[in-house]
Amino acid sequence: MNKHNLLATTLLVSASLSFTACSDAPKGDSAAVTEEQTAAAATGQSMTVDTTTSLVKFTGYGVGKNHPGNFRLSSGTVAVTGNQVTGGEFVININSMTMDEKGEMFETKLKPHLLSGDFFDAAKFGTAKFVITKVEPYVADGKDTSVVAGANANISGNLTLKNETKNVTFPAKVEVTESSVSAMGNFNIDRRQWQMVYGNDKSLGDKFISETVNIQLAIAAKK
Repeated sequence: MNKHNLLATTLLVSASLSFTACSDAPKGDSAAVTEEQTAAAATGQSMTVDTTTSLVKFTGYGVGKNHPGNFRLSSGTVAVTGNQVTGGEFVININSMTMDEKGEMFETKLKPHLLSGDFFDAAKFGTAKFVITKVEPYVADGKDTSVVAGANANISGNLTLKNETKNVTFPAKVEVTESSVSAMGNFNIDRRQWQMVYGNDKSLGDKFISETVNIQLAIAAKK
C-alpha cells in the first residue's frame, strides 16, 4: 500500500473507531476560529492534491447518535519551500457526500437533509474551499496536546462554507518529501459560525443536534 492510500485508510479506521462509541461526541482538537485572514504567499514548488486519495470526513452528532460522512476534493495545490509548507488551497465537492451508515433511511432521508438548505445547501453552494493563511510549528506543552499523533504544525486557513468565510487554526501532522506532501488533522468546529443552525435548540430533547461538528482531514499532494 502506498503512502497516499495509507493516509486515507488511517483516517477511515480512526473514524470507524470513534463511531463505535455512538453516544460519545467525536474526539477532536478545539479549532481556533477568527475572521478571514490574508492568504499565504504560497512560494516555492507547487504540488497537486491527489483527489483520489485525499478525504474530508465530518461527524455530526446528537443525543446518543453520531452520523459520519465524507467529502471528496475537486482540486487543490500545496506550495513547499525546502521542507516547509508555505501555502496552498483545496476545493471540497459538497455534492460528493457519502454517508458511512448504510441503509435506505440514511440515503433517502439523512443525506438529502444534510444537502438541503438546513445544512450545506448544496444546490446553491456546491463547493467549499480552504485556503492556507499560515503554517507554524506545533509543540505540545503538556496542557495542550493534540489528538493527532505526531502533530508538528499549526495550520491556519480560510474555510468558506455557504459563502461564509472564517479562519480556522488546528494542529496537524505534516510530512514533506522532495516529491510529496501529506497532512492529517482532526478538529472540532461550531457549525453555527457558517450559518448552519438547524436543530441545535436543546429544548428539542432527543431531537437535539449538537452545534459541534468533528472534521478529519487526510490530504495528499505530489509533483
